[in-house]
Amino acid sequence: MYCPYCHNTETKVTDKRDAGKLTRRRRECLKCEKRFSTHELVEFSELKVLKKSGKRELFSKEKVRNGIKKSCEKRPVTEEKIEKMTEIVEKKARLKKGHVNTTYIGELISKELKKTDKIAYIRFASVYREFADLSDFKKEIRSLINGRR
Repeated sequence: MYCPYCHNTETKVTDKRDAGKLTRRRRECLKCEKRFSTHELVEFSELKVLKKSGKRELFSKEKVRNGIKKSCEKRPVTEEKIEKMTEIVEKKARLKKGHVNTTYIGELISKELKKTDKIAYIRFASVYREFADLSDFKKEIRSLINGRR
């Protein structure tokens, strides 16, 4: 880190505060003794998603959030809970490093919805697993009742 006043490269941190995803550091130049602040933000490496078609694209937290949100429409699930589920899915997907496939992301979302709201889970599963008819719904509901999957 260099001093914005004298461009000296030797500074010391006098105070550090974490504010959510941002870290604020108060610094002092060891040459001119002037103080200044810096802000750090964690930047994640690119996470690629392998689609069913074989195409690769960048991971989109927004797509995950929208999928969860749509499943939770008119359900007693708060925005905070939707955001928390989205964060959990992103965190687990990033642990895979490099790339993940859409099946894995879908399973992560399903798991979070299942813990949160069974109706939202069924809604998501019906689209994600491409339910063809009522028998698919019955089968999934039976597995929920019997505690499987």
